[in-house]
Amino acid sequence: MKAVPVAIITLSIFVVAGIGYSVDSVSVSVTSTVISRGFCRFTTHTSALDFGNLDPSNPVDVNRNTSVSFQCFGFFTPVTYYIDDIGSYDVGNAHRMRHTIVNPEYLPYNLTLSPRSDTIPWNPFTVHPVTITGTVRGVDYQDARVGNYQDTVRLSIVP
Repeated sequence: MKAVPVAIITLSIFVVAGIGYSVDSVSVSVTSTVISRGFCRFTTHTSALDFGNLDPSNPVDVNRNTSVSFQCFGFFTPVTYYIDDIGSYDVGNAHRMRHTIVNPEYLPYNLTLSPRSDTIPWNPFTVHPVTITGTVRGVDYQDARVGNYQDTVRLSIVP
């Protein structure tokens, strides 16, 4: 006889708890990055990418290249690196040059780094080049305001 009242009391607690509370949930994004042992550093301290004079009467895509270099020190193990680029006037992932006098006037451009990432063997004496290719599309400057545009892009290398 004692088992029946205990079961009824327990059932009553669940029913009351179900009426008094609602259920909600949230998603938690869990991420991690395993980095290489070692570190990399740029051996080039400055570089310039000059698109030159852009002629709106002949709006063709203009491509220019420059390069930087780096070394990695991996403590006798291969090093996996990644290079990121952030411009002063970026919107999202889009690069823009700003007019040097008239604000806010911008000229978009694309930037490609090659290679952007890789795994390289350990050798502290090897200097690795990175080619930076920039493109200004003709359709982006055919109606642009006359004048000079500029941007500064910061490259970061991990590790």
